Amino acid sequence: MAFVAISGGAEAKIACSNGYQNVQGSWLATPYCQDDLVAKVARQYGMTTSAAAIRNNPNYKRQVCRLVGQDIRIKDSCDLVNPHGRVPF
Repeated sequence: MAFVAISGGAEAKIACSNGYQNVQGSWLATPYCQDDLVAKVARQYGMTTSAAAIRNNPNYKRQVCRLVGQDIRIKDSCDLVNPHGRVPF
């Protein structure tokens, strides 16, 4: 008699909506979902990026925020990595 373990498709996926994560029925701003929103807004401005790239490289997030960080949807998230905003060179 052989026993076979079958893995179900019950993978936990983080559900984000506009930078907020549903945590036990409450919508909370989390860094994971904020990075997702930064990537989404950057793509709307024409940048080719992903949330994983922003999440895994703080310098890349800083660069993206320099370019599109003044958008009101991501300003708070970008202020954490680039507190002075976009400054002239």
